[in-house]
Amino acid sequence: MVHKKIFFKILLFLSLLILIGFLLCLILDISQLTGPLLTLFFVILAISFHGIQSLKKFAYTIWIFAAVTVSMNYPQFFRQVGEFDLKLLIVPLLQIIMFGMGSQLSVLNFADVIRMPKGVFVGIVCQFTIMPIVGISVAKVFGFPPEIAAGIILVGSSPSGLASNVMSFIARANLALSVTLTAVATLLAPIMTPMLMKLLAEQYVPIDFWKMMLSIINIVILPIIAGLIFNAIGYGRTNRDSVILQIMVYILIILNKNSLNFQYTDITGYECLIMTLKDILWFSLLPIAAALLFRYYSKGRKEWLDKAMSLLSMLGIGVIITIITAAGRDSLMAIGFALILACLIHNTTGYFLGYWGCRLLRMDEKSCRTIALEVGMQNGGLASGIALEMEKVATVGLAPAVFGPMMNITGSSLATWWRGKNVVSKQKEKI
Repeated sequence: MVHKKIFFKILLFLSLLILIGFLLCLILDISQLTGPLLTLFFVILAISFHGIQSLKKFAYTIWIFAAVTVSMNYPQFFRQVGEFDLKLLIVPLLQIIMFGMGSQLSVLNFADVIRMPKGVFVGIVCQFTIMPIVGISVAKVFGFPPEIAAGIILVGSSPSGLASNVMSFIARANLALSVTLTAVATLLAPIMTPMLMKLLAEQYVPIDFWKMMLSIINIVILPIIAGLIFNAIGYGRTNRDSVILQIMVYILIILNKNSLNFQYTDITGYECLIMTLKDILWFSLLPIAAALLFRYYSKGRKEWLDKAMSLLSMLGIGVIITIITAAGRDSLMAIGFALILACLIHNTTGYFLGYWGCRLLRMDEKSCRTIALEVGMQNGGLASGIALEMEKVATVGLAPAVFGPMMNITGSSLATWWRGKNVVSKQKEKI
């Protein structure tokens, strides 16, 4: 154990030496070495963080930086493989991530809305007011090109993501409220995100409300509900009648989604029928079959599935960010520092206003921390998927690609700081 600790500390020291070498090459304009050295620095730094307990929680973010560095220096490897455009992986990866989120939830999570209505109401209002307004304000102050500005607004108009739940756990905040807020905000996203984009971002890029709404339903809602059905069947905690009712409601949602698709897009009746059958197969029959297999072989034990879905989600987010960075490399090189600064201001302002807004409403400390993290940490993956559906992933998709790794750094730092501060005991308030 002692030898392992020494080994990882040596790697940390080695990474600092490589960073010095990178800086020297940068000063001396030895450009052929800067990319490899910076990549090597992040890789060795990430490995060293895995072996140092106090830094371990930052290792994933460092791996993201390593992936971004590689895609910035060698974008050709992350744009296309043969004739296959790697951007086509973004939506399926997001659907898998959202399915993973749904598999960790149950219908009971939505019942928590009744148990803590004040916290849910305040959290949702803050989520869909603070971040969109701050987003458009930051975009105007920095004077970004139209599509980059639209990307910042898109980040602000997106719901919170899974990362906020992890940070709420670390911060010793109200985890039940965090999970409920993420679930409710995600379910509201098909209406709220297109509406906010229509109101705030149409001055920058054309916004098709119905197309964006249908994209979000396809990327988020269908996979999450498929995950809920997997949870109900796979863990055997729901009676058969309730499961059948959930499946029937789910099929109705699929039919209504494709009915809207037929009404508001140019697809033919035959294409609509094929799409409906595919949705039922991919989002209903396949999850049911997987749940039955899981229930048979795992006997309801979910620990290994939790770890597998967590790993798959982290890997998926990393791949998405890498592909978007490679696609938008030229734009990022032109406005990189300004965009990083804008995203940092956007992110931290969300924490600040979310927290102090709740304090003004006299909410308890745990709920204030939870809502601050929910407001400041957006679902960058969903924003990236929407940018792809808009066919503007190399421009509109840049802000989500920058915002994602940054919020993990700021969020984990804030959560760790809060964890070290005792929650002040106050008279219990109804949330």
